[in-house]
Amino acid sequence: MVGPMSMSGARGLGVAQGFGVDVGGSGIKGSIVDFGAGTLAVERIRIPTPQPATPKAVAEVVAELVGRFGWAGPVGVTLPCVIKGGVAKTAANVDPGWIDTDAASLLSRSLGDRQVVVLNDADAAGIAEMRYGAGHDRLGVVLLLTFGTGIGSALFADGILVPNTELGHLEVAGGDAEDLAAASVKDNEHLAWKAWAHRVTTYLRAVEEVLWPDLIIAGGGVSKKADRWLPLLNVRTPVVAATLRNDAGIVGAAMAAAQGVQP
Repeated sequence: MVGPMSMSGARGLGVAQGFGVDVGGSGIKGSIVDFGAGTLAVERIRIPTPQPATPKAVAEVVAELVGRFGWAGPVGVTLPCVIKGGVAKTAANVDPGWIDTDAASLLSRSLGDRQVVVLNDADAAGIAEMRYGAGHDRLGVVLLLTFGTGIGSALFADGILVPNTELGHLEVAGGDAEDLAAASVKDNEHLAWKAWAHRVTTYLRAVEEVLWPDLIIAGGGVSKKADRWLPLLNVRTPVVAATLRNDAGIVGAAMAAAQGVQP
Protein backbone atom coordinates (compact mmCIF):
# COMPACT_ATOMS: atom_id res chain seq x y z
CA MET A 1 0.00 0.00 0.00
CA VAL A 2 1.04 3.57 -0.52
CA GLY A 3 0.25 5.22 2.78
CA PRO A 4 0.07 8.87 1.66
CA MET A 5 -2.29 8.00 -1.21
CA SER A 6 -5.35 8.18 1.03
CA MET A 7 -8.19 9.73 -0.88
CA SER A 8 -11.29 9.05 1.16
CA GLY A 9 -10.88 12.51 2.66
CA ALA A 10 -8.61 14.09 0.03
CA ARG A 11 -6.18 15.04 2.76
CA GLY A 12 -3.17 17.10 1.75
CA LEU A 13 -4.58 18.74 -1.38
CA GLY A 14 -4.15 22.21 0.06
CA VAL A 15 -5.25 23.98 -3.14
CA ALA A 16 -8.56 24.86 -4.73
CA GLN A 17 -7.83 23.56 -8.22
CA GLY A 18 -5.63 21.13 -10.08
CA PHE A 19 -5.10 19.75 -13.55
CA GLY A 20 -5.59 16.20 -14.76
CA VAL A 21 -5.00 14.42 -18.06
CA ASP A 22 -6.50 11.02 -18.86
CA VAL A 23 -4.68 9.13 -21.63
CA GLY A 24 -6.78 6.48 -23.35
CA GLY A 25 -6.42 4.31 -26.39
CA SER A 26 -8.61 6.55 -28.55
CA GLY A 27 -8.55 9.94 -26.84
CA ILE A 28 -6.50 12.11 -24.47
CA LYS A 29 -8.74 14.24 -22.25
CA GLY A 30 -7.85 16.98 -19.78
CA SER A 31 -9.22 19.85 -17.76
CA ILE A 32 -8.88 22.01 -14.67
CA VAL A 33 -10.48 20.34 -11.64
CA ASP A 34 -12.38 22.09 -8.86
CA PHE A 35 -11.44 20.21 -5.69
CA GLY A 36 -14.23 21.76 -3.67
CA ALA A 37 -16.93 20.23 -5.86
CA GLY A 38 -15.01 17.31 -7.31
CA THR A 39 -15.99 18.36 -10.82
CA LEU A 40 -14.34 19.87 -13.87
CA ALA A 41 -14.00 23.63 -13.47
CA VAL A 42 -14.29 24.15 -17.24
CA GLU A 43 -15.30 21.95 -20.14
CA ARG A 44 -12.69 19.33 -20.87
CA ILE A 45 -10.77 19.15 -24.13
CA ARG A 46 -10.30 15.86 -25.96
CA ILE A 47 -7.58 15.26 -28.54
CA PRO A 48 -7.44 11.97 -30.46
CA THR A 49 -4.67 9.68 -29.26
CA PRO A 50 -1.88 9.62 -31.85
CA GLN A 51 -1.39 6.36 -33.72
CA PRO A 52 0.97 4.82 -32.93
CA ALA A 53 0.69 6.06 -29.33
CA THR A 54 4.43 6.25 -28.71
CA PRO A 55 5.77 8.00 -25.60
CA LYS A 56 7.06 10.97 -27.61
CA ALA A 57 3.82 11.38 -29.56
CA VAL A 58 1.62 11.17 -26.45
CA ALA A 59 3.86 13.58 -24.54
CA GLU A 60 3.47 16.14 -27.33
CA VAL A 61 -0.32 15.87 -27.19
CA VAL A 62 -0.32 16.21 -23.39
CA ALA A 63 1.79 19.36 -23.66
CA GLU A 64 -0.56 20.77 -26.32
CA LEU A 65 -3.61 20.01 -24.21
CA VAL A 66 -2.21 21.59 -21.03
CA GLY A 67 -1.07 24.60 -23.04
CA ARG A 68 -4.58 25.22 -24.36
CA PHE A 69 -5.73 25.88 -20.80
CA GLY A 70 -2.75 28.07 -19.89
CA TRP A 71 -2.22 25.90 -16.81
CA ALA A 72 1.15 26.48 -15.11
CA GLY A 73 0.96 24.26 -12.02
CA PRO A 74 1.52 20.55 -11.33
CA VAL A 75 -0.14 18.08 -13.69
CA GLY A 76 -1.45 14.57 -13.06
CA VAL A 77 -1.49 12.13 -15.97
CA THR A 78 -3.11 8.70 -16.19
CA LEU A 79 -1.78 5.95 -18.43
CA PRO A 80 -3.23 2.51 -19.22
CA CYS A 81 -0.09 1.02 -17.69
CA VAL A 82 1.23 -0.36 -14.43
CA ILE A 83 3.25 2.52 -12.96
CA LYS A 84 6.14 1.96 -10.52
CA GLY A 85 8.01 5.05 -9.36
CA GLY A 86 6.86 6.95 -12.43
CA VAL A 87 8.06 4.21 -14.80
CA ALA A 88 5.58 2.35 -17.03
CA LYS A 89 5.88 -1.41 -16.66
CA THR A 90 3.11 -2.49 -19.02
CA ALA A 91 1.26 -0.98 -21.97
CA ALA A 92 -2.41 -1.56 -22.82
CA ASN A 93 -3.95 0.19 -25.84
CA VAL A 94 -0.82 2.30 -26.23
CA ASP A 95 2.46 1.61 -28.00
CA PRO A 96 4.64 -1.10 -26.35
CA GLY A 97 7.46 1.45 -26.40
CA TRP A 98 6.00 2.73 -23.12
CA ILE A 99 7.29 -0.34 -21.28
CA ASP A 100 10.22 0.68 -19.02
CA THR A 101 9.83 4.34 -20.06
CA ASP A 102 10.25 6.87 -17.24
CA ALA A 103 6.88 8.42 -18.01
CA ALA A 104 6.99 10.97 -15.20
CA SER A 105 10.34 12.39 -16.37
CA LEU A 106 9.34 12.35 -20.04
CA LEU A 107 6.08 14.21 -19.41
CA SER A 108 7.77 16.63 -17.03
CA ARG A 109 10.28 17.58 -19.73
CA SER A 110 7.49 18.02 -22.28
CA LEU A 111 5.84 20.48 -19.88
CA GLY A 112 8.93 22.58 -19.20
CA ASP A 113 10.27 20.53 -16.27
CA ARG A 114 7.26 21.13 -14.04
CA GLN A 115 6.02 18.60 -11.48
CA VAL A 116 4.15 15.68 -13.05
CA VAL A 117 2.60 12.71 -11.27
CA VAL A 118 1.78 9.66 -13.40
CA LEU A 119 -0.54 6.86 -12.30
CA ASN A 120 -2.54 3.96 -13.62
CA ASP A 121 -5.83 5.02 -15.20
CA ALA A 122 -8.06 2.76 -13.09
CA ASP A 123 -6.27 3.84 -9.91
CA ALA A 124 -6.95 7.47 -10.81
CA ALA A 125 -10.64 6.76 -11.39
CA GLY A 126 -10.80 4.94 -8.08
CA ILE A 127 -9.18 7.81 -6.23
CA ALA A 128 -11.84 10.18 -7.55
CA GLU A 129 -14.72 7.82 -6.74
CA MET A 130 -13.43 7.31 -3.19
CA ARG A 131 -13.36 11.04 -2.54
CA TYR A 132 -16.33 12.37 -4.46
CA GLY A 133 -18.33 9.42 -5.74
CA ALA A 134 -19.77 6.06 -4.81
CA GLY A 135 -16.95 5.23 -2.38
CA HIS A 136 -17.08 8.47 -0.40
CA ASP A 137 -16.32 7.84 3.29
CA ARG A 138 -16.49 4.05 2.80
CA LEU A 139 -14.13 2.04 4.96
CA GLY A 140 -13.27 -1.63 4.59
CA VAL A 141 -12.25 -3.13 1.26
CA VAL A 142 -13.62 -1.28 -1.77
CA LEU A 143 -12.93 -2.37 -5.34
CA LEU A 144 -13.50 -0.21 -8.41
CA LEU A 145 -13.76 -2.07 -11.72
CA THR A 146 -13.87 -0.20 -15.02
CA PHE A 147 -15.58 -2.10 -17.84
CA GLY A 148 -14.47 -0.81 -21.22
CA THR A 149 -12.08 -2.06 -23.89
CA GLY A 150 -10.65 -4.16 -21.08
CA ILE A 151 -11.26 -4.35 -17.33
CA GLY A 152 -9.33 -2.04 -15.04
CA SER A 153 -9.22 -2.32 -11.26
CA ALA A 154 -8.45 -0.11 -8.27
CA LEU A 155 -8.38 -1.58 -4.76
CA PHE A 156 -8.74 0.38 -1.50
CA ALA A 157 -8.39 -0.75 2.11
CA ASP A 158 -9.90 1.78 4.55
CA GLY A 159 -9.50 4.47 1.91
CA ILE A 160 -5.85 3.66 1.14
CA LEU A 161 -5.00 2.78 -2.45
CA VAL A 162 -3.26 -0.52 -3.15
CA PRO A 163 -1.75 0.53 -6.49
CA ASN A 164 -1.45 -1.35 -9.75
CA THR A 165 -3.83 -4.24 -9.20
CA GLU A 166 -4.51 -6.00 -12.49
CA LEU A 167 -7.66 -7.94 -11.66
CA GLY A 168 -8.90 -7.69 -15.22
CA HIS A 169 -6.26 -10.30 -16.05
CA LEU A 170 -7.42 -12.99 -13.67
CA GLU A 171 -7.81 -16.36 -15.36
CA VAL A 172 -11.53 -17.03 -15.60
CA ALA A 173 -13.18 -19.91 -17.49
CA GLY A 174 -9.84 -20.87 -18.97
CA GLY A 175 -8.93 -17.47 -20.34
CA ASP A 176 -8.27 -13.83 -19.52
CA ALA A 177 -11.14 -12.15 -17.66
CA GLU A 178 -11.14 -9.23 -20.11
CA ASP A 179 -11.82 -11.62 -22.99
CA LEU A 180 -14.87 -12.90 -21.14
CA ALA A 181 -16.50 -9.86 -19.57
CA ALA A 182 -15.15 -6.53 -20.85
CA ALA A 183 -17.79 -4.15 -22.18
CA SER A 184 -16.11 -4.35 -25.60
CA VAL A 185 -16.86 -8.08 -25.66
CA LYS A 186 -20.55 -7.34 -25.18
CA ASP A 187 -20.48 -5.06 -28.20
CA ASN A 188 -18.25 -7.22 -30.39
CA GLU A 189 -20.27 -10.38 -29.74
CA HIS A 190 -23.62 -8.56 -29.80
CA LEU A 191 -24.56 -9.93 -26.38
CA ALA A 192 -27.85 -9.05 -24.74
CA TRP A 193 -27.61 -7.43 -21.30
CA LYS A 194 -28.69 -10.66 -19.58
CA ALA A 195 -26.05 -12.76 -21.33
CA TRP A 196 -23.32 -10.23 -20.62
CA ALA A 197 -24.39 -9.85 -16.98
CA HIS A 198 -24.05 -13.63 -16.62
CA ARG A 199 -20.44 -13.32 -17.79
CA VAL A 200 -19.81 -10.45 -15.39
CA THR A 201 -21.24 -12.56 -12.58
CA THR A 202 -18.79 -15.35 -13.47
CA TYR A 203 -15.93 -12.85 -13.37
CA LEU A 204 -17.00 -11.22 -10.10
CA ARG A 205 -17.34 -14.60 -8.42
CA ALA A 206 -13.74 -15.32 -9.42
CA VAL A 207 -12.71 -12.01 -7.84
CA GLU A 208 -14.63 -12.97 -4.72
CA GLU A 209 -12.64 -16.21 -4.53
CA VAL A 210 -9.48 -14.20 -3.82
CA LEU A 211 -10.91 -11.08 -2.15
CA TRP A 212 -13.78 -10.32 0.21
CA PRO A 213 -14.71 -6.78 -0.84
CA ASP A 214 -17.25 -4.82 1.17
CA LEU A 215 -18.26 -2.87 -1.94
CA ILE A 216 -17.67 -3.10 -5.68
CA ILE A 217 -18.02 0.06 -7.77
CA ALA A 218 -18.72 -0.56 -11.44
CA GLY A 219 -17.29 2.09 -13.74
CA GLY A 220 -16.68 2.59 -17.43
CA GLY A 221 -19.14 3.66 -20.08
CA VAL A 222 -21.61 0.89 -19.17
CA SER A 223 -22.12 2.51 -15.76
CA LYS A 224 -24.42 4.96 -17.56
CA LYS A 225 -26.81 2.04 -18.13
CA ALA A 226 -26.34 0.41 -14.75
CA ASP A 227 -30.06 -0.21 -14.37
CA ARG A 228 -29.90 -2.56 -17.36
CA TRP A 229 -27.38 -4.99 -15.88
CA LEU A 230 -26.50 -4.44 -12.20
CA PRO A 231 -29.84 -5.96 -11.03
CA LEU A 232 -29.01 -9.08 -13.08
CA LEU A 233 -25.78 -9.84 -11.19
CA ASN A 234 -25.72 -12.69 -8.69
CA VAL A 235 -22.82 -12.14 -6.32
CA ARG A 236 -22.41 -11.77 -2.57
CA THR A 237 -20.84 -8.29 -2.67
CA PRO A 238 -22.95 -5.14 -3.07
CA VAL A 239 -22.29 -3.64 -6.52
CA VAL A 240 -23.08 0.02 -7.27
CA ALA A 241 -22.53 2.24 -10.28
CA ALA A 242 -19.71 4.77 -10.39
CA THR A 243 -20.93 8.35 -10.29
CA LEU A 244 -18.10 10.40 -11.87
CA ARG A 245 -18.11 8.30 -15.06
CA ASN A 246 -15.79 9.60 -17.79
CA ASP A 247 -14.45 12.48 -15.71
CA ALA A 248 -13.13 10.23 -12.92
CA GLY A 249 -9.66 9.74 -14.41
CA ILE A 250 -9.11 13.48 -14.89
CA VAL A 251 -10.26 14.26 -11.34
CA GLY A 252 -8.17 11.50 -9.77
CA ALA A 253 -5.05 12.49 -11.71
CA ALA A 254 -5.41 16.10 -10.61
CA MET A 255 -5.78 14.98 -6.99
CA ALA A 256 -2.62 12.89 -7.14
CA ALA A 257 -0.68 15.80 -8.64
CA ALA A 258 -1.93 18.16 -5.93
CA GLN A 259 -0.72 15.74 -3.26
CA GLY A 260 2.58 15.32 -5.08
CA VAL A 261 2.71 11.58 -4.38
CA GLN A 262 4.16 9.47 -7.19
CA PRO A 263 2.96 5.83 -6.97
